[in-house]
Amino acid sequence: MAKKGVILINVGTPDEPTVKSVKEYLKEFLLDPDVIDIPAPLRHLLVRGIILRVRPKKIAPLYQKIWMDEGSPLRVYSDRISKSLDSRIDDIDFEFSMRYGNPSIHDGLMKLKNKGVEELLILPMFPHYAQATTESSLKHTYKQLKKINWKPEIIEMGHFETDEEYVVPLAKSIDSQLEDDMHLLFSYHGLPVSHVKRIDSSKKHCQKVDECCSIKIEANSMCYGHHCTKTTQMVVGLLGLNSDRWSMSFQSRIGPVKWLEPSTMNKVEQLVKQGIKKLAIVAPAFLADGLETLEELDIGIREHFISLGGEELTVIKCLNDNEDWIEGLGNMITKKFKSVATS
Repeated sequence: MAKKGVILINVGTPDEPTVKSVKEYLKEFLLDPDVIDIPAPLRHLLVRGIILRVRPKKIAPLYQKIWMDEGSPLRVYSDRISKSLDSRIDDIDFEFSMRYGNPSIHDGLMKLKNKGVEELLILPMFPHYAQATTESSLKHTYKQLKKINWKPEIIEMGHFETDEEYVVPLAKSIDSQLEDDMHLLFSYHGLPVSHVKRIDSSKKHCQKVDECCSIKIEANSMCYGHHCTKTTQMVVGLLGLNSDRWSMSFQSRIGPVKWLEPSTMNKVEQLVKQGIKKLAIVAPAFLADGLETLEELDIGIREHFISLGGEELTVIKCLNDNEDWIEGLGNMITKKFKSVATS
């Protein structure tokens, strides 16, 4: 039998919570045309001329607030996920990498190549497809495979926004912390509207039809907004929540372009005005805790909620190396290899 391997890919993180390290990370991240998809001269002008002059000084202190003894939380939890899978599944080798920063995709692939892997599963750690995450990770992985002249049999995990192995552990993690008098907010990572509109092959559905993300058609089968909506609907169904018990929003915006609405900040303000005093927030787009959950939500949004008159906010941890999730992810991986073997 062919030796199997999996490369788990997360977004990325600075090596240290310093201005210099954050600047290096942001430079690699924001100059990716799949992240800021404007003409190259404008992208370089925006990133080098404006963003890199300002944001590193603002963001480095935020990383310092959440940094763990072992290092960056995103790297620590991604490593734990990889090691948990490795200890659970004997006949598959696992490596985790970052699309931007370290450990690099190049290094992860080299480790698997040196272990003699012949069948490689590329697993971007993003349940919902997006050009800026899944697509960029795949492109860079194939680029690095060519660079190291390695040609294993390739399998792609693909998106898994409604897979039982993902949504059931997610629902259980929420249920354990959701009290009867709490409102639940699903806060997904934001995405420019231009990215989701580009996915609409019909050019007649996305942002043109009411509740477009709730309607399943061929044109939006790869739409990030649709995938997020499907995850929310599945989890709400598993939890048995009425429509007045939950909401959905998008966080982590960068730049002046139009983003998916509503923003998490605006939604929190709206909920407080509606009389919500106890709020739980879950971030299903993130499989491992990092800056967006530990600082943006658990510190920034918490302070904003309390300042507006909210009384209690619970930020539900990402799945990280949760045992139910690791079992589910392991099952997804073994099923993927089996489906290819029998096809």
